[in-house]
Amino acid sequence: MAQRVTWKDGIFHEMWTRSVPNEKRRTDIMHIAHRRENDSESQRLKTHLENTANQAKKFADSFHNGDYAYVCGLLHDIGKYSTEFQNKIINNSKARVDHSTAGAIEINEAFVSLGKLLAYCIAGHHGGLPDGGSKSDTAIETTLNGRLKRAKQLHDYSYFKNEINTRECLPGRLPNIKPLNKGGFSLSFFVRMIYSCLVDADFLDTESFMSMGQVVRSTHYDYPLFHEKLNTYTNGFKDTEREINQKRAEILHCCLEKAQSERGLYTLTVPTGGGKTISSLAFALKHVLKHGMERIIYVIPYTSIIEQTGKVFKEILGQENVLEHHSNFDFKDDEDLVLHQLKLSSENWDIPFVVTTNVQLFESLFAHKSSRCRKLHNIANSVIIFDEAQMLPTPFLTPCLMAISELVRNYCSTCVLCSATQPSLKNRFPKEITVDEICENTEDLYEFFRRTHVTPRGQMETAQIAAELNSCDQVLCIVNNKKHAREIYLALLGEGVFHLSTRMCPKHRSDVLEEIKQRLKDGLSCKVVSTQLIEAGVDVDFPVVYRAMAGIDSIVQAAGRCNRENKLEVGIVNVFEPESRYTQNMPSSIKRPIEVAKSIMTRYEDILSPQAIKSYFEELYNYEGEAGLDIHNIFKTMESGAEGSNFNFNFKQIAGQFKLIDENTIPIVIGFDKKAEELIHKLRYVSEYKGILRVIQPYSVNIYENEFKAMNGAGLIEIVDDGIYILRDIKKYNEKTGLEFNVESGVAIFA
Repeated sequence: MAQRVTWKDGIFHEMWTRSVPNEKRRTDIMHIAHRRENDSESQRLKTHLENTANQAKKFADSFHNGDYAYVCGLLHDIGKYSTEFQNKIINNSKARVDHSTAGAIEINEAFVSLGKLLAYCIAGHHGGLPDGGSKSDTAIETTLNGRLKRAKQLHDYSYFKNEINTRECLPGRLPNIKPLNKGGFSLSFFVRMIYSCLVDADFLDTESFMSMGQVVRSTHYDYPLFHEKLNTYTNGFKDTEREINQKRAEILHCCLEKAQSERGLYTLTVPTGGGKTISSLAFALKHVLKHGMERIIYVIPYTSIIEQTGKVFKEILGQENVLEHHSNFDFKDDEDLVLHQLKLSSENWDIPFVVTTNVQLFESLFAHKSSRCRKLHNIANSVIIFDEAQMLPTPFLTPCLMAISELVRNYCSTCVLCSATQPSLKNRFPKEITVDEICENTEDLYEFFRRTHVTPRGQMETAQIAAELNSCDQVLCIVNNKKHAREIYLALLGEGVFHLSTRMCPKHRSDVLEEIKQRLKDGLSCKVVSTQLIEAGVDVDFPVVYRAMAGIDSIVQAAGRCNRENKLEVGIVNVFEPESRYTQNMPSSIKRPIEVAKSIMTRYEDILSPQAIKSYFEELYNYEGEAGLDIHNIFKTMESGAEGSNFNFNFKQIAGQFKLIDENTIPIVIGFDKKAEELIHKLRYVSEYKGILRVIQPYSVNIYENEFKAMNGAGLIEIVDDGIYILRDIKKYNEKTGLEFNVESGVAIFA
């Protein structure tokens, strides 16, 4: 008899015994898992199950739960023991035969209470983690509760008992995790991590057999060598003749010292110009060596700035060791060995260094599809650096912080929140999670690197702004919406006038930024009007910056583009309020930070000071309230899933809700240059789009649904296939400002 394990107040109660009857073993029939088309060779089903189980165990051993992943691997395909599935393989039939529900049913029955957690993984190893549903669900439902009632509907797969002893493979202990809060979120996170181990192991073993071992995924993890390369690179910090290098060397030293500490959650608060990127990498490398960790993941808020960070890391560590994983990365020709290996690494992050985005990381952590979840187990036992931590998405802040807490508490990871404007997050983590600052002299660092003065200018009309910009030789103006940016740009005169917004495709923006940087370097006239895409991490240096009223964090980022190289005694940042026609339809996500910022500006003379920034974030989060920090109640929903030991977690539902970028935009491909035209030609005449779509992303512009309908109605869009759209009339794409077609709805378009 099995004794039930109960769940109450965030912990398990009681232990259990396992009782699975021994079955008479028969080995006279060979069941197969896969068959190769090219040579008709077959992989024995038992071999595939054992290979997957062993590989999944190895993955989960990194967070001390290998036995839980092992049993999932051993049972995930037992539905293939049915005669119907064997006929499907032998006859190469397209008929659908459910083979994933069988293992879910078996583990749920054999492993009382806890088996349901693993049933999610097995049931979803192809279609994705299902919703738990409710006890009243019938067998026709696609929820886990519904599928667990399908035993009578499944084909007979009982032969598996002749080759697998379920009793021997069940874990003999509770999951090796320490639940946080009420424990529901912790358990759902545990399911996702075990699921990741299973689906990656399943894919890799299948790939190895089907390719006859020809797919090589070897990766060289030589961290002592990487550390040596970084030391060579940072020798420039030791130039003590320049005071700024002395200060950068101090910051680097703090990071190296703190890297000797235990794994955990850290903040790194360093002003712009302090060498934060390299110092945080130095911390990560030494920390990995100290604790025998597996990889370093660098997380950046925007795809528009990720390439320059990736470029620096590649220069130091070697291109073959650094994966850029974001929507705009071009893997180019698969015949290039390094790029081919990077493409493979993008599937599961099996590589020493990953540079990625908030969107890619967090949406994967809350995903339900196997393709997005494969990488999750490789996030465990890693150093994860969140650059520009103030850009963690406010509407999803609570679930994001809980995910970071889980990685630190239960998955052997160290997380570092890096920022010049550190958000007030310490009290928003569970009480078990302590936060340690790497560089404790934040006040001194701020005073040393302080090189701008913020001047409130009140309301300014477009004509006045343009007149002042025209009087400057080198100046940057940042506004909150595309329409405002375009109108100011059109009023500028002379040479070296530039416009930047998301109306321009990424390749166009990249080209313009390179020209801007060169003109600044050469001391030529350079007047730039941009939306906020230029703020985070774009390495430009202007003597004067104008910033439309925004949150304090955005103003600080704008100031980071002013007097960046400290060539002037002080740089001037003019903060102005735009005309009401640019703000009256402003979304609340922009309006709320502005209201809080205005309050801060009335109370602090220096709004860039650490004290002002701390107050800003505290007031902003209070202003948002708990509902505003978790707009879909994701954390609360997952917490409640463990109530009453029912373990009803709605994985599919949560994945649909956790979208950091609104999906009400549609990408339009632009024939921007010859390469884009060649790719467009391929799109029109090939049957397989996947590889081309990845490469062509830097040539696309996202537009709103109402704009798409109007453009399509005007005959301006060529529809190649569902979701693949091309701008038919290239004249609608201005070489200076990008896509010019607008639908006049009275609503300003915000960047």
